[in-house]
Amino acid sequence: MGKGKAEVGTPKYLANKMKAKGLQKLRWYCQMCEKQCRDENGFKCHTMSESHQRQILLFAGNAGKFIDSFSSEFMTGYMQILRRQFGTKRVAANKVYQEYISDRHHLHMNATKWHSLSEFVKFLGRNGHCVVDETEKGWYISYIDRDPETLAMQEKMAKKQKMDKDDAERLAEFIEEQVRRGQKEEEPTTSYTELKRDHEDETIKIDLKLGSCSKTETKPIKLEKRPQDVLEVKKEKKFKSGSTSSEFKKPSALDELIREEEMKKEKSNRKDYWLAEGIVVKLVTKSLGDDYYKEKGVVVEMIDKYRAKIRLLETGDKLKVDQAHLETVIPAVGKQVKVLNGGYRGNIAVLKEIDTDNYCVTIEIASGPLKGRILNNIQYEDISKLF
Repeated sequence: MGKGKAEVGTPKYLANKMKAKGLQKLRWYCQMCEKQCRDENGFKCHTMSESHQRQILLFAGNAGKFIDSFSSEFMTGYMQILRRQFGTKRVAANKVYQEYISDRHHLHMNATKWHSLSEFVKFLGRNGHCVVDETEKGWYISYIDRDPETLAMQEKMAKKQKMDKDDAERLAEFIEEQVRRGQKEEEPTTSYTELKRDHEDETIKIDLKLGSCSKTETKPIKLEKRPQDVLEVKKEKKFKSGSTSSEFKKPSALDELIREEEMKKEKSNRKDYWLAEGIVVKLVTKSLGDDYYKEKGVVVEMIDKYRAKIRLLETGDKLKVDQAHLETVIPAVGKQVKVLNGGYRGNIAVLKEIDTDNYCVTIEIASGPLKGRILNNIQYEDISKLF
């Protein structure tokens, strides 16, 4: 006769529930055997078992190697959670740790060279992996992104901003110089002197001749416009709508509501993962070999939010890769793309224009209730070619 299930509310039932959940006391976990015990008695029995004694003999033979391996694995998993979910934002170290241990098969900290999370955080700060600071609420960390492609992108953006600033400064200096020249031209050249009498008793006589004034022909004087006047005229033409230039059309309440909804939609749909089935991607890592570097493939199956199976377009080989080793592909104008991130995530669109200087594109939604809507300034990493 087989054993029945434990009744609801009994200690056996609660123990089974705890075991199914997977998160139990760290002190009763054996990393060498990868076994979680439910209580102190069970952990004591396990340490006396023959299999545990064999693992301990292996550990004693090369303890440093095992501890370094466990420490490296723990640090890799922790840093992956920090980089993927939080990026370079400042976040509580314990919050990242809770995300890490939510995986049932995570590597426990009691198997590493760090005895506490505080020691681990200090280690990250000393070795330049993160920016760490201690507050009343605990330790906070910020990931330092040293990816060569990210640094190259930041350098390009900094150069572009510097060039834009230089152009604006040159234009401002030119306008200021023109204004200064215009003010010099408008200054009067005649000098005025004080009216004085030669003798105190001398009377001043004014001879007024009231006669018919002869009409003199006046020729129209043609005034040349100065550069600042031309700029003012251009601005006036650009912004003038109606009789006066001060009558601007203010955004209505409906426009404000639409803008707020767009911002909320963008914030809620902006995620740290972007892979989707049916898109074309490019391999940007050499860890899989030089033969696969810069090869393009199509995503055929999603493994989880961050990993997928891709089929290479040229060779047909199938690979399992992480999104960190991939980048999006921008097709030619007129081709279909899929929006992978942001407020319009999941929509199919048509590529209308590519702005290579600002690394962004203009697209038009091709299906659904938003069909025909034009979206400007969409970043390269938010869309990819549709296979």
